[in-house]
Amino acid sequence: MAPVINHSENVKLIIERHVKNNQVMLFSKSYCGFCSQVKKIFQSLGTPYFSLELDELDNGSDIQAELTAQTGRPTVPQVFVNGAYIGGCDDTHAAYSSGKLAQLLNPPDDQYDFDLIVIGGGSGGLAASKEAAKLGKKVAVFDFVTPTPKGTTWGLGGTCVNVGCIPKKLMHRAAILGESLEEAKKFGWDVPDHVQHSWEKMTGEIQNYIGSLNWGYRVALREKQVKYINAHAELVGDHKIKAVDKKKKESFHTAKHFIIATGERPRYPNCPGAKEYGITSDDLFSLPYCPGKTLLIGASYVSLECAGFLKGIGLDVTVMVRSILLRGFDQNIAERIGSHMSEHCGIKFIRPCVPTKVEEIEPGQPGKLRVTGKMVDSGEEVVGDYNTVIFAVGRDACTSGIGLDVAGVQVNSKNGKIPTMAEQTNIPHIYAIGDILEGKLELTPVAIEAGTLLARRLYGNGELQCDYLNVPTTVFTPLEYGCIGYPEEHAIEKYGEENIEVYHTNFLPLEWTVPKKSENVCYAKLICLKPENERVIGFHYLGPNAGEVTQGFAIGIKKGATKADFDATIGIHPTCAEVFTTLSVTRRSGESIKQKGC
Repeated sequence: MAPVINHSENVKLIIERHVKNNQVMLFSKSYCGFCSQVKKIFQSLGTPYFSLELDELDNGSDIQAELTAQTGRPTVPQVFVNGAYIGGCDDTHAAYSSGKLAQLLNPPDDQYDFDLIVIGGGSGGLAASKEAAKLGKKVAVFDFVTPTPKGTTWGLGGTCVNVGCIPKKLMHRAAILGESLEEAKKFGWDVPDHVQHSWEKMTGEIQNYIGSLNWGYRVALREKQVKYINAHAELVGDHKIKAVDKKKKESFHTAKHFIIATGERPRYPNCPGAKEYGITSDDLFSLPYCPGKTLLIGASYVSLECAGFLKGIGLDVTVMVRSILLRGFDQNIAERIGSHMSEHCGIKFIRPCVPTKVEEIEPGQPGKLRVTGKMVDSGEEVVGDYNTVIFAVGRDACTSGIGLDVAGVQVNSKNGKIPTMAEQTNIPHIYAIGDILEGKLELTPVAIEAGTLLARRLYGNGELQCDYLNVPTTVFTPLEYGCIGYPEEHAIEKYGEENIEVYHTNFLPLEWTVPKKSENVCYAKLICLKPENERVIGFHYLGPNAGEVTQGFAIGIKKGATKADFDATIGIHPTCAEVFTTLSVTRRSGESIKQKGC
């Protein structure tokens, strides 16, 4: 992948950038016969090269003058291989004949400390490292957790294990159990009216489990003979990193290949007091005290999931939302989730509103904080007092401060994401996986799959690439939401409303009937592409056990299942999932979808 020429760039930087970013770099002229001979050498070797034709550039003479100053050679071609200067046409012929050129193009693995260095100890990085080691390669993983503004840190395993999916799902389960205690009375269980929840007991048990996972990952790396180094790694050369451990001790390591798997961290808004007094999900799951009356700021799935389980264990919860809920997800479903959280769970919403100031009124664990916000539409100021303020306004890619600029890796300056082709960056020996990828899904199983398949392509006979389409996912709000494929509005935007048929219905889970829970909040929807025999391109489920329901349907949708395939499938009765085998009402028809009874 050749870099774009920037004609206003300093010629020294142009030369440096091109030599660094291309395995074979030729400074050439389009009419030069000697240059043509050199190109034929690399063509005969089947080696890609990048040629900068100086006679076709406005600043070509300036570049040639700078090359002359650097190399002492006034003519072209000027040839560089893996950053090493070869010389001109005769020098390249001599290197080819002696075998030196082949050695430079394919350096022996033993010239490096490792075959592969993975920077980042999350799920994707661990999967790639273990698979590479399984294939006989010498691998090292460098992982370092920068403490949060509150000083929170954690062990090996990345966001999902420590401050994401695992503790989130377990706390969600705690909330479900609390709700089940109330329902149990309707089924004949003699449950005391005042059942107390212990935050300290819950977090202690969850953190003990996470600690066992951290240790298990270290043991697994050791068993696979992957070297684990708890240090901050930074690229300082083409194949070299500097590592700095907790004691500030420096070490240097080299590798033939690198995988960047550094993930993301929560973002703080730019308002006074946010970092000083607020926390994020990075702090919440190991918070040593009950958060008390809590304000969640943000409309992400992190915000709504945390709001849900905090309310479920009995806390007073408010959510401040700037605009829409669950951006990127189906908005019809998102608003249904918001309505359920408000009307049935008792979670308060302030929207559309943005925070302008956080002040400490009383110190403590928890203390008391005063939050000032501004309504987006009216400009009206709103003020409220809370014990804990949690920011969930988005996440930033951890791609700064790790030497990507030194290595020449292209990064989107707006969001810090790395553009790749099959996980390969613009630098051939540097790869990236997981949440830091430009335009890819930010899901743990996706990172694991991408890392595993990448290792097999690099070191085995693998050819498969990660499929980022039709990936199932679930949002663990109080009413769970599972989806595969397109949100309805995205399907209409891509294919046109006339080509989309939407089948949908409300449904009532059987287990909700005895406790007399709300009848028309659960919802199922299939989005079908009419010109392709009603192929299902969007699956949406709002109800209990959404992850378990959604996972099973993902295979069919990946295989191109049509609405007729769903209709021909016999459902398991009585279940929630069976509703997808009997959908008959289209949105276009305008018919009622309200349900009552089993």
